[in-house]
Amino acid sequence: MSVDVEALTATVRGPVLQPGGDGYDEERAGFQAGFQHRPAVIVAATGAEDVRAAVRFAAERGLPVAVHSTGHGIVTALDGEGVLISTRRMTGIEVDAENRTVRIEAGARWGQVIEKTAPHGLAPLNGSAPHVGVVGYLLGGGTGIMGREFGYSCDHLRSVDLVTADGTSHHVTADSDPDLFWALCGGAGNFGVVTAVETDLFPVARFYGGGLYFEADDPVEVLRAYREWTLTVPEQLTSSIGMMFYPPMPVFAKELQGRYVAEVRVVFNGAAAEGERLVAPLRSLGPRLIDSLREMPYEEAGSVYHDPDFPHPYFGGNVLLRELDPSALQTLVDLAGPGSAIPCIIDIRHLGGAFSRPPAHPSAVGGRDAQYILRVMTGGAPAPADAVRSAHQRVYDAMKQWTVGRSLNFVYHDGTPVDEEQVRELFDADAYERLARLKALHDPDNLFRFTHNIKPAEGN
Repeated sequence: MSVDVEALTATVRGPVLQPGGDGYDEERAGFQAGFQHRPAVIVAATGAEDVRAAVRFAAERGLPVAVHSTGHGIVTALDGEGVLISTRRMTGIEVDAENRTVRIEAGARWGQVIEKTAPHGLAPLNGSAPHVGVVGYLLGGGTGIMGREFGYSCDHLRSVDLVTADGTSHHVTADSDPDLFWALCGGAGNFGVVTAVETDLFPVARFYGGGLYFEADDPVEVLRAYREWTLTVPEQLTSSIGMMFYPPMPVFAKELQGRYVAEVRVVFNGAAAEGERLVAPLRSLGPRLIDSLREMPYEEAGSVYHDPDFPHPYFGGNVLLRELDPSALQTLVDLAGPGSAIPCIIDIRHLGGAFSRPPAHPSAVGGRDAQYILRVMTGGAPAPADAVRSAHQRVYDAMKQWTVGRSLNFVYHDGTPVDEEQVRELFDADAYERLARLKALHDPDNLFRFTHNIKPAEGN
């Protein structure tokens, strides 16, 4: 698709890139290496003015718009058409330590935010990977590493600066536009391009946490022990368990290579001595390959999960479970454990606590009665897409009687079309209908493309 970009280059400060030109491939590349945008034009925005110009340009020509920062959760890929707005140059961060808030531009990552807030003894509600972009994470809800104590990260948003489909900027708060603000808190990128957010900070300078890594000779028994343990811990402790085979690759710790490993990740906002007492039942499971539990400064929060920070292809999804039924654990291991024909990573995150309580301001995040997230992923060299998708779906089908929804943050695009029913699964029924009405109001022509696009309601 050929696009005349002279009018665009005259109105933006950042680079305007087209296929075959210098910098085009680098700008469209992201963390998710399995899928990449191939748009007709990329606007490498330097600020809100560039975003407004790009949106107006696209709207006037009927071109779809996608947004790209770190590229962890790629939206439905633009293939030969449309405008990709890259926000990775927009990295401004302003900390208001007195009011415990931070203003963050659209291209910033959580690690950059932590660097700015930690000297004040304050912490944001980031997720497990500090190299993830702030905005996409917050728009999806935000399942943070201290979430059982503080709730979903979007519950603590103060404001969102947004460019809507008409190319105008809006400073959206729960008071100025309660409906749109509600939709932005968990409704993802369906309503415009976010240029900045303001969110709360919390007085957490240090915490007790890290990981326990076991060789999982009996995965079911480890899962049962973890489940029983989560029923005993306070809300100040947020944890998860992952299970996977570690290939003999130098990017992984030598102790883990060539083993099927269970790893429990812990963040406890409390005294180290109490943390030691709380994790003692886990240590009794057996010899640890790695035991990194300790008190640490919040700057080291990324070390708890050690999420890979190098681009790679990955596929996966999740279900929200109202309980982790003991009878389902053997089935889970049979379908996705070490004997699975498709290599799978199992990841279970403990919810409940503040995740389940109503937020101070309403949001579109659903499934708040869930007590766990069950994720299934396949990474590395892509297996045949149909085989991977089928293997994951068998797990989700087996969990249907306990399923109360899905988490938007942990739905990874697999290159196939997403139908309306799959989008509805991400929200409570009433919330989806409300989101569809708001989509019709703010983006009736479906300018903004997101993997799980909400269809504008008809008759509005």
